[in-house]
Amino acid sequence: MEQAQTYNYKVVRQFAIMTIVWGIVGMAVGVWIAAQLVWPQLNLEIEYLTFGRLRPLHTNAVIFAFGGSALFATSYYIVQRTCQTRLFSDGLAAFTFWGWQAIIVLAAITLPLGKTMGKEYAELEWPIAILVAVVWVAYAIVFFGTIMKRRVQHIYVANWFFGAYILTIAVLHIVNNMSMPVTMFKSYSMYPGAMDAMVQWWYGHNAVGFFLTAAFLGMMYYFVPKQAGRPIYSYRLSVVHFWALISLYMWAGPHHLHYTALPDWVQSLGMVFSLMLLAPSWGGMINGIMTLSGAWHKLRTDPILRFLIVSLSFYGMSTFEGPMMSIKTVNALSHYTDWTIGHVHGGALGWVAMISIGALYALIPVLFGRERMYSVKLIEWHFWLSTIGVVLYIVSMWIAGVMQGLMWRAVNDDGTLTYSFVETLVPMYPYYTVRFLGGLLFLLGMFIMAWNVWKTVAGAKPAVHAVPQAAH
Repeated sequence: MEQAQTYNYKVVRQFAIMTIVWGIVGMAVGVWIAAQLVWPQLNLEIEYLTFGRLRPLHTNAVIFAFGGSALFATSYYIVQRTCQTRLFSDGLAAFTFWGWQAIIVLAAITLPLGKTMGKEYAELEWPIAILVAVVWVAYAIVFFGTIMKRRVQHIYVANWFFGAYILTIAVLHIVNNMSMPVTMFKSYSMYPGAMDAMVQWWYGHNAVGFFLTAAFLGMMYYFVPKQAGRPIYSYRLSVVHFWALISLYMWAGPHHLHYTALPDWVQSLGMVFSLMLLAPSWGGMINGIMTLSGAWHKLRTDPILRFLIVSLSFYGMSTFEGPMMSIKTVNALSHYTDWTIGHVHGGALGWVAMISIGALYALIPVLFGRERMYSVKLIEWHFWLSTIGVVLYIVSMWIAGVMQGLMWRAVNDDGTLTYSFVETLVPMYPYYTVRFLGGLLFLLGMFIMAWNVWKTVAGAKPAVHAVPQAAH
């Protein structure tokens, strides 16, 4: 008899609950700094609560605390179920949970104190960056160890996406964080000038490409077929999607550095690879949405499925918009404007948050031995608040960003700028207000989710599922 006869749901439950907690924290900070742009007086005299200190805290909280916890939870669940075996090491899995929470708490302390590397999505100073690497290696051992001891021959496609994201993020994080410490919380990058920018955006765009795209596609390839009660539309397309995506994404980073000191050929290379990415991205979106072929009626009655499918629609929109914005002539207008902020949140809220929310609504009843969530009506409310919130956010930032870009480059007949920078800010206020309201609606949806989850798990006994005994 095998020792491990049940799946390890404990670590999945822990990460699932913390996903909701960190989602509320990260989005609350986001709403607060959005309010600071509308009402500058909210930048209180306490330096730790100003926009510049809280903005990196917001990005780290929503990407790594909320998104990361969702990925740990779902990848640990999916790899066990699809490999029909318990996690490789319960001890290492527990270490990844507590280690990841420690990293988040350390980030929440150091970033408002101004302890930062100054690199987008890689702000954490060197001691915390080392801890991230240690936890990540433990994560890789647990994940790949589980696949090695699988009791089915086939490795399901979701695990390919999770595996690629785990390996790639390890390489990206370690290379980009190579630095020379000068004090306990201050270090300088080992790379000079333009090379540092190149390495940073190789990391930065692939944090988007692998952490926020490939990994969540692993989530999609499990939960969409599961919730729809149908096999994935085309398994062959899912394999093509995987190899094309991971081959192309790695080279798209230079599009963040158009019109900079980066060599022109590198900028063009980044643009070309970004445009090619449109094909595999839309292939994955179509594969997910077409899984509902013959079962569209389920969208009317299942708000969880609606979350999953609408998130795919936002994924499709973001992966069309990104390549378009990488074209140099379009980028000349969009670069440094709020259009980019709208684009990022279309992906972060529309795709990442909504697929995570849908997956959690499907997962939590299973983990806590319930037939379904406490209230389907509350999931309905959450869906509409999220969708309307995202649309308000994105559309307001599109308008604001295009207006910004046009005003910045407007010139008089004598070649002088038509508008000063301050003059370009004044027309932005209505759109900043709408953006704040959109974020507020999304945050309200998260509070509704927290209540619904609380009522679902209160008094529930943790579920125990036996691993199937017949080895293949």
